Amino acid sequence: MTDTAATTRAPAFAGPTLAEFVAAREVVASAAEVTPLESSRYLADVLGSPVYLKCENLQRTGSYKIRGAYNRLSKLTSEERSRGVVAASAGNHAQGVAFAARELGIKATIFMPIGVPLPKLQATKNYGAEVRLQGLTVEEPLRAAAEYAEETGAVLIPPFDHPDVVTGQGTLGLEILEQRPDVDTVVVPIGGGGLIAGLASAIRQQAAEYGRDIRVIGVQAENAAAYPPSLTSGEPTVIETRPTIADGIAVAKPGILNFAIIRDAVDEVVTVTDDETAQALVVLLERAKLVVEPAGAVGVAAILAGRLPENLGNTVVVLSGGNIDPLMMERVISRGLAAGDRYLSLRIGLPDRPGQLAIISTLIADAGANVVEVLHTRHGQGLQITEVEIEISVETRGHEHAQQVIDRLRAEGYDPRTGH
Repeated sequence: MTDTAATTRAPAFAGPTLAEFVAAREVVASAAEVTPLESSRYLADVLGSPVYLKCENLQRTGSYKIRGAYNRLSKLTSEERSRGVVAASAGNHAQGVAFAARELGIKATIFMPIGVPLPKLQATKNYGAEVRLQGLTVEEPLRAAAEYAEETGAVLIPPFDHPDVVTGQGTLGLEILEQRPDVDTVVVPIGGGGLIAGLASAIRQQAAEYGRDIRVIGVQAENAAAYPPSLTSGEPTVIETRPTIADGIAVAKPGILNFAIIRDAVDEVVTVTDDETAQALVVLLERAKLVVEPAGAVGVAAILAGRLPENLGNTVVVLSGGNIDPLMMERVISRGLAAGDRYLSLRIGLPDRPGQLAIISTLIADAGANVVEVLHTRHGQGLQITEVEIEISVETRGHEHAQQVIDRLRAEGYDPRTGH
């Protein structure tokens, strides 16, 4: 097919052209792996359509960020390279820039917040970057990086709002089309929007050459969802973010370039809660044997929570990263088990006399559940002097089994109160 025909048939989106995405694919191939596309029967049963997982959590540096970083750095002139590059990030962008800089022989300085997880800090250093810790949130390192660029002449590498970054991320879309030409829908995490902007533009322009249209759905963390209000208002809108386990996509304002592309090329944006994301992470561990960071698991969370529309056809879900601190993983798994009623916490008031704990334990065992922890107090709020309260943690097989445990206790006259 000629370039003229491609230009005529491809939809007109803001940002890079299909030819630019194709050229970037050749550049990015020097650094990025072609990651696996794995089918998931479990998620297919939940969604009612075939589901495939695009495993960018297995990418070099642990996320898709290497694509945009390498493409951007490869475009620098010799004079710009001699000045070095600077970036700010709490994790994945830092590692992508550090790795790309090492591969291209460029000095990299990365500003990261104090308290950044040790694995991310150490990985960034191991790729050869000079790391400077500043501030407690990512906003402070961003300001520090901009000041450093102004003072030293180093080239500032933004995490998402730059044409070269968007073009690099879009190579993922072309890769998905090669691996699954019959894809109908792609589900993508959204933070600032660089990944979904590039992917949606590239994949829909490429598909249009074959007379096809592919649906693209974005997923944001409910506590940091800037795109829904921005799309409603018609312009990038600043929101007040709240803490979220999906910190990799916690961005208060869409990128300007990203927003323009997403407005035209993305069909829908949905949100998921932290509990839903934690459950998705557990499902990926158990069912797919994949370690995925919370930000990378929000697409799976949207399937499990029923946030996606019906009749999506062959659906690819992008697992955008796998860089999760082991301590955070432990907390998130516990959260996910609790959210799925696999780990049930009960508070039960009891008469203060011998043998009551043994009775409760026996009833729980009779219901087929396992006690893992017990806390006992005489000082709970509202307790009578002749009463005690226990908080008992129980492993169950899911919601129905958890309800059976509760019903068993209530049948014996107890009043268990649930809480995670």
